[in-house]
Amino acid sequence: MKLSELIQIFRSRQNLSLEEIGDYVSVSKSTVSRWERGEIKNISSEKKERLSALFGIDVQDYLDHYFFKPILGDVRAGYDLLAYQDISGYEVVSKQEYDSGDYFLRVQGDSMTGSRINDGDLIYVQKSSVVNSGDIAVVMLENDEVTVKKVIYKDHLMILEATNPEYETRYFTEEEIMSLPVQILGKVLKVRVNFN
Repeated sequence: MKLSELIQIFRSRQNLSLEEIGDYVSVSKSTVSRWERGEIKNISSEKKERLSALFGIDVQDYLDHYFFKPILGDVRAGYDLLAYQDISGYEVVSKQEYDSGDYFLRVQGDSMTGSRINDGDLIYVQKSSVVNSGDIAVVMLENDEVTVKKVIYKDHLMILEATNPEYETRYFTEEEIMSLPVQILGKVLKVRVNFN
């Protein structure tokens, strides 16, 4: 984990201002801001100890062994949800997951239950503007609607297929892909099931 990510995550979790962190660690607000932006990558052991006390963790252990990716809001497993991006939390990931993916989205709806993607689950997404036929992807329609669907390419069409048979399959011509537009935002790598 990077120092900048750690500062962002724990500042958000504990609702701390840059100034509050700076006062606790005995540095300026601008120094904390530079840590958070990644302009300063290394800090002294004394500063790490003070951050550890403030955050209630072992900062060095987190820097060495923990990896996080953000949850960027919700995506519809269905249609007609407006797109928005808002970090609503962070998920711990393995080093391999950290290197392969970019962010999580929380699924709303049940159109992908045939792929074991249920309402409330988190999907882990790799940013990509291209996926292979048969991949499950996050797709933006008309610059404001975001959905998760199986993408199939056939006969010069892009087909967005729900894996719950109660939902319609949508077909887009090459012209519609360009004019609407229909844009691939990323490939779904895995699902984290919500047991709550």
